[in-house]
Amino acid sequence: MREEILRLIEKNSKIDIHEIAILLGVSEGEVANEIADMEKEKVICGYYTLIDWEKTSDERVTALIEVKATPQRGSGFDETAERIYKYDEVKAVYLMSGGFDFTVIVEEKTMKEIAQFVSSKLSTLDAILNTATHFVLKKYKDYGMVLNEKEKDERMLVTP
Repeated sequence: MREEILRLIEKNSKIDIHEIAILLGVSEGEVANEIADMEKEKVICGYYTLIDWEKTSDERVTALIEVKATPQRGSGFDETAERIYKYDEVKAVYLMSGGFDFTVIVEEKTMKEIAQFVSSKLSTLDAILNTATHFVLKKYKDYGMVLNEKEKDERMLVTP
């Protein structure tokens, strides 16, 4: 039941307990208890609203920053990751395999603000060897949701 609940709320965090109970054929109390347990155990870490900022007047710039770092004695990359994710500008930090160590996702109002963050905060950390910043030009799909999906014309074609 746990995985089914997680799949449902991952797709729609606004789904109510009553609807989950109906879909799974269990009581609302069972669903509520299971969700409460998963929140307590930090299986469910929070609830997120996906916003297409391009459709608002609040413009934002998203950047993916490749970071090469030196692992720290005793903590590997964990200490460096913690220092990075504590910055308010940082939306996500991922440890990577391949040519660099971290992907850091940053969101700000302008490219200049992101450049300032990289030069004055991120690159000044002792463990950071170098960075490469990539700006997102357009989002097509984010967290499983297609953005700006074209509406399908469902009318029948009539020919003379």
